[in-house]
Amino acid sequence: MKRVIRWYDYLTINIYWFALTTRSQVLVSLIIPLLVQHYVGESAKGTYVGTMRLWALMVALLVQALMGLLSDRSTLRWGRRRPFILVGSVSQVAVLVFIGYSAGLEGMTGYWVLFALYILSMVSSDTAHAATQGLIPDLVPEEKRGRFSGVKALLELPIPLIFTSMVVARLVEAGNIWGALAAVMIVLVFCAAVTMTVREERLEKVPFAIDWVPFIRLLLMTAAFTAIILAMGGLVRAILRYTAGMEGTGALVVMGVTGLLAMVAAIGLGVWISMRVGVGQEIRDRTSFTWWVVLRLAFMVPAVNLGGFIIYFLQERFAGLGAEKAAGPAAQAVMFVGIFILIFALPGGWLADRFGRKPLVAISGVVAALGTGIVIAFPNLTATYVGSCLIGAGTGLFYAANWALGTDLVPREQAARYLGLSNLAGAGAGAIGAYIGGPIADSRGYVLLYAIYGALFILSAVPLLAIQERRSARAAG
Repeated sequence: MKRVIRWYDYLTINIYWFALTTRSQVLVSLIIPLLVQHYVGESAKGTYVGTMRLWALMVALLVQALMGLLSDRSTLRWGRRRPFILVGSVSQVAVLVFIGYSAGLEGMTGYWVLFALYILSMVSSDTAHAATQGLIPDLVPEEKRGRFSGVKALLELPIPLIFTSMVVARLVEAGNIWGALAAVMIVLVFCAAVTMTVREERLEKVPFAIDWVPFIRLLLMTAAFTAIILAMGGLVRAILRYTAGMEGTGALVVMGVTGLLAMVAAIGLGVWISMRVGVGQEIRDRTSFTWWVVLRLAFMVPAVNLGGFIIYFLQERFAGLGAEKAAGPAAQAVMFVGIFILIFALPGGWLADRFGRKPLVAISGVVAALGTGIVIAFPNLTATYVGSCLIGAGTGLFYAANWALGTDLVPREQAARYLGLSNLAGAGAGAIGAYIGGPIADSRGYVLLYAIYGALFILSAVPLLAIQERRSARAAG
């Protein structure tokens, strides 16, 4: 589609990313943990959050793929993307209203109502998310996509995290759940309204016939991955029951090693089996790519879940931060992570070209692990924020160097297909870290869970030993 780019297009095409991240951060880091804690109590809150996140993320993986396929073929009068963004936004607001009402429920009834509502929230969000991803490729000339992506990064990371920390978290901290949800709803409505001003031209005919084979492969791949996570989670729960009477350092070591090995097994088996199902026999010739997905998932498990459990960690670590009082510091820690991701992702690409992808990926794991160690070792909020900055710095370097490494490994003629499989790492990270880690934290504490995450940062570099970079790709870099 040929169109003249105006200054305001940078905002209108990208503004919905602000809404998506704001909604995600408020629900995942603040609202969901606090409501689950209210429903099930202290002893099982991590377990129930982990169960909810496992199923929500697996549903999200499928919904985003399906809605992306449907929006690609849309011949609706408003265009390919905007109808899906509008439907996703309106339904998301409705779900948030029901989540607000669910806060008045008690016990397991409240939990299962919230469980269903959170699944619906993911369906709504990923309906809009899938369509939003298509706006830049649809509407922006190739020579300007870098600048548009830069604006997207600002609206997707630091700005919503700052807004969440400075505005929404304060409402949650004061016990005003309805106020926090209302703030998210206002953001969704405003950003959707601005996005509706984007001019799309209607497709006159369907551009291609639906090929359901890739989606069926994704469905089978997701099912296989979920089964492995459930199996590893079941193993951890069985060992927790067996060691229930153990006390002291020995018990912590046993469960720490068990939890780490279970996550490693879920990552390794999950990726290898899923790649075989999702790609087929040809994946045998792409072992370096498979190890790259293993590497990416191993790093993202701690990177994603440190923020997902931060509110529980702070409640355990600091006596004065019970219940909603932990919301403000939790949001600030996540904000520091997001800002430093952005700061270090920008030079990370240049450093990866200058010094090599693999060394920078290894360094990123060490930096993130160091930040996690500081958060664990020093029980004060200043140290928590300093550690969060290091975690963000390591994650920013990782995102840049790891993605550059991945683009070197995929076959050029099928780059989109192979890189699309990396979505497995995004959804799988939250599922593995929360479903396996939640019961460990409930039984042995969130400090132990954070120590497992820190060790996983270090171990994420191990697959680098099996990855063979293409000489031509590195020479060109």
